[in-house]
Amino acid sequence: MYTALRLQRKLRQRLRSGDAEIVVVAPEPYMTYQPFLPEAAAGSISPRHVVVPLRRVLPHCTIVIGEVSGIDHAKRTATVTTLASGEDGTGALEIAYDEVVLAPGSVSRTLPVPGLADHGVGFKTIEEAIGLRNHVIEQMDIASATRDPAVRDAALTFVFVGGGYAGVEALAELEDMARYTSRYYHNIKAEDLKWILVEATGRILPEVGEDLGRYAVRELRGRNIDVRLDTRLDSCEDRVAVLSDGSRFPTRTLVWTAGVKPAPLLAATGLPLDERGRLVCTAELTVEGVEHAWSAGDAAAVPDLTAAETGRTTAPNAQHAVRQAKVLADNVVAALDGAPLTEYRHSYAGSVASLGLHKGVAHIYGRRLKGYLAWLIHRMYHLSRVPTFNRKARVLAEWTLAAFFKREIVSLGSLEHPRAEFELAAGRRPRPGGDDCQ
Repeated sequence: MYTALRLQRKLRQRLRSGDAEIVVVAPEPYMTYQPFLPEAAAGSISPRHVVVPLRRVLPHCTIVIGEVSGIDHAKRTATVTTLASGEDGTGALEIAYDEVVLAPGSVSRTLPVPGLADHGVGFKTIEEAIGLRNHVIEQMDIASATRDPAVRDAALTFVFVGGGYAGVEALAELEDMARYTSRYYHNIKAEDLKWILVEATGRILPEVGEDLGRYAVRELRGRNIDVRLDTRLDSCEDRVAVLSDGSRFPTRTLVWTAGVKPAPLLAATGLPLDERGRLVCTAELTVEGVEHAWSAGDAAAVPDLTAAETGRTTAPNAQHAVRQAKVLADNVVAALDGAPLTEYRHSYAGSVASLGLHKGVAHIYGRRLKGYLAWLIHRMYHLSRVPTFNRKARVLAEWTLAAFFKREIVSLGSLEHPRAEFELAAGRRPRPGGDDCQ
């Protein structure tokens, strides 16, 4: 989206004259600002303000909602399956191109853990974030109503696997939300909720540094969150999380945030990939050894020209991706004009992470901050980065209102099965379902 946004500005005259066309192919009609997913899950931000509609911000681009199943770069064509492909019987769409920008990002990296595919849920999309919020509140409803102690214990046990940004921030925000929500249940206390963070390495939040990582562990444990370091999830069959240290936790909630991998689409391109499955790129963000192909973000292995040691690539995070997109767009225009290309070069400024409402850690330009100030910097940084003034204003308004009004504690799980009530009224039994956490 950022690449198309900049190209849209740089090629304004050519787009008007018909000399250029920008086609954006995406599986969803919006871009998700992922750093805000934890706050959306906790109810601090409305879900619609976490996503940016492509058609609104890219009015001069052709938006195609569909999935790319393959790219034939020799013929310069992309095969796209759209929402209409199965309806009109015409099959997949073939889109010809002169220059191709591959930025499909990453997907959750799962492991062959028994039961994970059946009971786990990720935390990379707005649908997963809101589904998880609904699920947590529904589990509290189950625990409040059941007379079976085993069901109650499993409903109030929440296991998160992965100690990176996604896992820690999601757990911290949801724990904050659930602790607040418990005051509205006559038979559930905050101490009844059991939150477990499982991390295979010896520390969490490696991006913020070792000292702040240890502080984050102390902060979480001080809130009665069970942080298990150097521990793996061995199994989660029959809704029982079995850890490598021998612990067993019956649970109805297992959130998997243990890393990411490049989107599977890259394997269908025939373009050069590194050992992690990312596109091998040059510092100019071209695909190495291939003309007219570009990449950036999580899908690209881009040389880090600011690193002391050679051979390092830029970290797969939003800080690099957004900046790479701007350089990439400028280089595409330069290539069209026959001008020299610019190398991508950006020194890592630091990292910020939220540990729940009014709590956070930050490592910025060598300075280590924690507590309320770090949390405030985390919010201000991401407010400055979320696309469009419209989104900035709405998010800021919601934060301001949240300072004066109480949290929303409503679960809208029925949104995931909107026809269930009508099917029941029509005399049909609703099809069995439920979210993946259960």
